Amino acid sequence: MNIIDELAWRGLINQQSDEEGLRDLVDSKDISLYCGMDPTGDSMHIGHLLPFMTLERFGKFGHHPYIVIGGATGSIGDPSGKKAERPMQTMDQVNHNVKALSDQANKVFTGFTMVNNYDWTEPIGILDFLRDYGKLFNVNTMLNKEIISSRLEAGISFTEFTYQILQSLDFLTLYREHNVQLQVGGGDQWGNLTAGLDLIHKAEGSDAKVYALTIPLLLKSDGTKFGKTAGGAVWLDPKKTSPYEFYQFWFNQDDKDVVNLLKKFTFLSKEEIDKLEDSVKTAPEKRLAQKTLAQEVTTFVHGKEALQTAEKITDVLFSGEIQELTTAEVAEAFHGVPSAEITADSINLVDLLIATNVDKSKRQAREDIQNGAIRINGEKLTDTTIEIAPKDSFDGKYIVIRRGKKKYFLAIIK
Repeated sequence: MNIIDELAWRGLINQQSDEEGLRDLVDSKDISLYCGMDPTGDSMHIGHLLPFMTLERFGKFGHHPYIVIGGATGSIGDPSGKKAERPMQTMDQVNHNVKALSDQANKVFTGFTMVNNYDWTEPIGILDFLRDYGKLFNVNTMLNKEIISSRLEAGISFTEFTYQILQSLDFLTLYREHNVQLQVGGGDQWGNLTAGLDLIHKAEGSDAKVYALTIPLLLKSDGTKFGKTAGGAVWLDPKKTSPYEFYQFWFNQDDKDVVNLLKKFTFLSKEEIDKLEDSVKTAPEKRLAQKTLAQEVTTFVHGKEALQTAEKITDVLFSGEIQELTTAEVAEAFHGVPSAEITADSINLVDLLIATNVDKSKRQAREDIQNGAIRINGEKLTDTTIEIAPKDSFDGKYIVIRRGKKKYFLAIIK
């Protein structure tokens, strides 16, 4: 199986500029390829994973992937997939995001070369840009591309209109300097990718062997977009989405979606995934496929140690033995749960429940306590007069409160 067959089996091909030509090329030699990433934020989310994991798959087949950080393109904004102009970032913000994304990519992905398109774009003067590159773009062709035509009614600035020229310049530069022959991107990037092919053919000749491939938009079985939660995006930055939350996101995937996700987000073989697919049919209650998915993706993004912590937290929360967690693990496990700050050296249990918004009234708090619905740091308390000493738990930083079976609250000691 060559890399194109591998991608097809995993459902990772949306569009190709020349399927037969690309297949022949990768069969005949190892190639260089790239995918770009604009610094619109300081962290990737899981929506960014597929194109770069695709690069890594090429790398495992002996090819040479490049990641282009868009220090130049990110400073003007990509109109793709947007109904209105992107807010313009300051160059300080762009540079901050470039460094953050570069550091993150270096931690997650392996076997690639990273470059910044600011390095070859910034020295080009406006007249050279217009004469050497603008002259090779037909405005009518640009207007007919979906990324532009979809914005004409609402309006598009000249700045964003020229984005595809800059992205095309990336492909041309990489082709000339590094013999990069393939650009990979998301499904909404097709217009930008084909613009790059057109520029290379005009500048270097129609016989230049360059290709474009897009990854499909990933949808769940119910037709909704994959990768969002009630709390928003699932980030690769552990400060934005903790490894435990990250693990739980994958573990909680539906039986209808999990095999598709195993194909796309793991490097497991067809034989391994086929066995997991059988387990979904024969023993869905064991959730072996979901657990494997969560283990594989969490390890890929955060490493084995973070996976071990995530699994420990999962087991502890299931058992209710909160006291087995370290202070750092408490911070990770309850990142995002309802929380409140308290400053007292000692606080009555009823007052604690009110202060942390576990209950709205003292009457309800007393009823919950007397009914055995309240656990403090894993211990069931039924005495409404008991005093809680914050300094006695988790290095004096946290009190973990559970109401009922699943509702957790966190008191942060200040």
